[in-house]
Amino acid sequence: MFNSPRRWIFIVSPFLTLILVYYLFLTPNTTPAAVKTNTDTKQWSQSEQSTIVLEGGQPAPEIEKQAQGSKVSDQDEDPCGKLRHDMEDVFVVLKTGATEALHKVPVQLRTGFKCVPNFAVFSDYEETINGVRTYDVLSNVTEKTMQNEPEFEVYHHLQKVGRPGLTDEDFGDDENGPFGKVNNPGWKLDKWKFLPMIDGALEAMPDAKWYIFLEADTYIVWQNLVNWLAHLDHTRSFYLGSPMQIGDILFGYGGAGIVLSQRAMQRLHSYRAQNLEELEVMTASEWAGDCVLARALQDIHIPLTWAWPMMMTSRPWEIDHFSEGYGRQPWCYPVISYHHMDPRDIEEMWRFERNFFKSGKNALLLHADVYRAFIHNGSLAEREDWDNLSPANIDFDPPTSPSAEACADACSQNSECLQFSFNHEEQTCKHASTTFAGVATNGTYSGWMIHRVQKLLNTFQSSCPQVEYVFD
Repeated sequence: MFNSPRRWIFIVSPFLTLILVYYLFLTPNTTPAAVKTNTDTKQWSQSEQSTIVLEGGQPAPEIEKQAQGSKVSDQDEDPCGKLRHDMEDVFVVLKTGATEALHKVPVQLRTGFKCVPNFAVFSDYEETINGVRTYDVLSNVTEKTMQNEPEFEVYHHLQKVGRPGLTDEDFGDDENGPFGKVNNPGWKLDKWKFLPMIDGALEAMPDAKWYIFLEADTYIVWQNLVNWLAHLDHTRSFYLGSPMQIGDILFGYGGAGIVLSQRAMQRLHSYRAQNLEELEVMTASEWAGDCVLARALQDIHIPLTWAWPMMMTSRPWEIDHFSEGYGRQPWCYPVISYHHMDPRDIEEMWRFERNFFKSGKNALLLHADVYRAFIHNGSLAEREDWDNLSPANIDFDPPTSPSAEACADACSQNSECLQFSFNHEEQTCKHASTTFAGVATNGTYSGWMIHRVQKLLNTFQSSCPQVEYVFD
């Protein structure tokens, strides 16, 4: 009866059709709850790049595996508490590039970013780092600009040969001078990311109240950040950052982090869409991307809110915690960010921060708390091969010859001197009327006037009747 192949077709076909209809139209959505996607907006570039998927929530297995056995992962299982919930309306962009990403991004993913529910990594190269994808934010630059501007030479080379094809010259690094890292191709390309990442962030999470833009060597105290933003109105046009200036342009320094409200983002997005060619011409004429961003915001009348000393441009042990700047003193302000943090610095701060908030007794981490933990912590003793960053040069009149002993003696005779350093090679003596922890430096000898430092600390110990914030 069933020997004919045609009869089999007539019998089986209705069943196959039902299965196909069920698969295409009736199956439930099986997208994992921990991965959030934006399906209501168009793709943010015309390249083959896929729609941005928000990272966040629980860390990827690769990150946890890498962290096993490290000091970062040996504490409680959930270091974030309710922080993830408090950050549900915040979107974070970690900006990086192929020449630095493998060195700097992994430590961010296994420390503070474990507590960030919504983030994306924007770069100049698409890859996966410890289970997290990076997105090529430069694909949102016009083809005309990519072909005409010399900074894109390394970009085109990177897309063609991939990371393995990069040369030592492509990774070339030098000290940050008055005009940035002029011999670093990746650094020079970086300025083109600032305006395109506005569109990328809105594409990823259009309904966020706040957008945070960070460098890969920026450290953020997220609990302090959400407490601060809770006092601000996201429907106003806020542009928050640590002030820097190039010519007549005052801008938020990218290394300290940049915070934009939803209102500011929407206005900037509309302005860029209407003036894309002009803004790319303007970007070509600048050397700093954070200044480019500020110029665009200035065009639409959104001024910078000076967030110093909450957002810092350097590491905690390089900060003067006592002196005044911009009419403010760091001591009583919450810490939002530090910059130039290498992976070891980030892990050290992360461990300290977790212990600080772990008891539940501390609501905010102040600069005063960091000073007591990292600077005045019993390590202020005379040290060889250490530079405590004393700024003031001291000259000796004959017959006194420059020496570490003479430098220390001159400091002890000056009641305002709190610390000194002596460089053996250069034979230079320096003093300071404040204190820094400093950094390891071969050939430099440093010391502190401990009793004077303690006296200064005593005057500041109870000097915070209330926490200071920057609001306008």
